[in-house]
Amino acid sequence: MASLPPTLTAHLFRPLHDQLMDVLGALPAEAWRRPTVCGPWTVKDLAAHMLDTQLRLLSHGRDAEPLPPPDRPIAGYGDLVAFLDGLNAAWVDVARRLSPRVILDLLAAVGPQLADHLQAQDPEGPALFPVAWAGETASAAWFDMGRNYTEYWLHQQQIREAVGAPVLAGRAWLHPVLELFIRALPRTYGPVTAPEGTALAVAITGPAGGTWHLVRAEDGWRLDTEPAGQVRARIELTDDAAWRLFSKGLKGEEARRRVRIDGDAALGAPFLSALAIMG
Repeated sequence: MASLPPTLTAHLFRPLHDQLMDVLGALPAEAWRRPTVCGPWTVKDLAAHMLDTQLRLLSHGRDAEPLPPPDRPIAGYGDLVAFLDGLNAAWVDVARRLSPRVILDLLAAVGPQLADHLQAQDPEGPALFPVAWAGETASAAWFDMGRNYTEYWLHQQQIREAVGAPVLAGRAWLHPVLELFIRALPRTYGPVTAPEGTALAVAITGPAGGTWHLVRAEDGWRLDTEPAGQVRARIELTDDAAWRLFSKGLKGEEARRRVRIDGDAALGAPFLSALAIMG
């Protein structure tokens, strides 16, 4: 990746898990059936999906269980997204047979094991899976962990919003998410041509925010914390708008309304389609 330092998140998995158990453990029966922003998935479906991904990480990462082959060859990014969507949907369909209490008990058993496993890893070692939404074909372990942290954080917020609980928007929780989500920009801007040294500034305001620069280098776009070229466009949005935009929660006219672009509007426009999830 660019010249940004690693974003370390292994220490956050256990407290994030505790927060999830607190909110799920307090839900009345009807709240588990409430819809979420994740298409047809209910709160119960989303909790079951989180359990599935944790079980997979332990099975393939800690226990070296071989990955089952896909039903059809994965020839590109679209095939990978379709394959993962199929895996996720198949598990959620089966998990609808389970009660909320069973899902809670399984999460309580699996979450701490996953946290221990991740903290035992060398963050600079090779990741089991590359972070495809960042355009990588091989990733360091810290980035793969971070990708999973953003997923668990995001799904917990989607549950919290569905049941009326406050989101975890403090800097300790959200700033690492934004530091990781911003790494989707080099892939987003991959097709954009510009003279070497052209720079785009991204200023995310609010307690969890920060400022990053996307710079055109000889071999493509790179991220940095300092402007290493001529800043031709400046993007500004709040930390709340940022995490929603990078996760498909802010699109179209609402995205244009909540994202300010100064300078070269054409250079700033691709930012509105940035995604830091598989989709």
